[in-house]
Amino acid sequence: MSKRRPLISGNWKMNLNHFEAIQAVQKLAYRLSPDDHKAVDVSVHPPFTDLRSVQTVLESDDIPIALGAQSCHWAESGAYTGEVSPVMLAKLNVAYVIVGHSERRQLFGETDTVVAAKLRAVLAHGMTPILAVGETLEQREEAMAEATVTSQLQAAFTGTSADDGDGGQVPPARPLTAHQVGQLVIAYEPIWAIGTGRTATPDDAQVMCSTIRSTVADQAGKEVAGSLRVQYGGSCTPANAPDLLAQADIDGALVGGASLDPDSFAKIVQSVPRA
Repeated sequence: MSKRRPLISGNWKMNLNHFEAIQAVQKLAYRLSPDDHKAVDVSVHPPFTDLRSVQTVLESDDIPIALGAQSCHWAESGAYTGEVSPVMLAKLNVAYVIVGHSERRQLFGETDTVVAAKLRAVLAHGMTPILAVGETLEQREEAMAEATVTSQLQAAFTGTSADDGDGGQVPPARPLTAHQVGQLVIAYEPIWAIGTGRTATPDDAQVMCSTIRSTVADQAGKEVAGSLRVQYGGSCTPANAPDLLAQADIDGALVGGASLDPDSFAKIVQSVPRA
């Protein structure tokens, strides 16, 4: 770990109703000490239906855990049945929004063009995007892991992509400035490790997170790359977290299944090396 402030984020996915969400965040708050919060930033990302309930608990009990969302639309409003706008999230004091998660890309057809539009919408409304990038097992076996992640990052930064899956609906995206790139959190999620119980080795994860930082340096400069936080996001558990979080270019974790259990999630937070 470096001197960059770690961020541990819990992606609850489509789990926990609002009663369960309240209980989960209260239990998590009980298990985290003031020293934990001094050393680590923590965010939870409930389903949309839980956001207001969790926001109320966090704010009324003065719990130092940031509220996050799992996605949003790129538009502020409009005829987009079933979608949630960044304006709505900002009104709930959402601090972080996951953009480009592999499940959104694979299951819902989100292209690099869509990801770029969402990224800019989140930034425009004062929230921090957690930009997720990663490779499939096939891409890794074909020695395309680094090229795949670099391509995803460049598409997000520049707003241009080889994909054409937006149907002409997504507004054109301008390249991000170095300052805007510096406002991001980037999560490396090896897609072959998501929900499978498989995990990249600490060395493999470090190589990919170092590649991410180098790509950021090429786009926005070494100073931005040196301060930007990079998370690991592939089946992180209390058992493997200490070794992963000890790597030089890993500044936290985007945690899936383990974040649903307050005990497990707290242990991951407490696995972050302390100065």
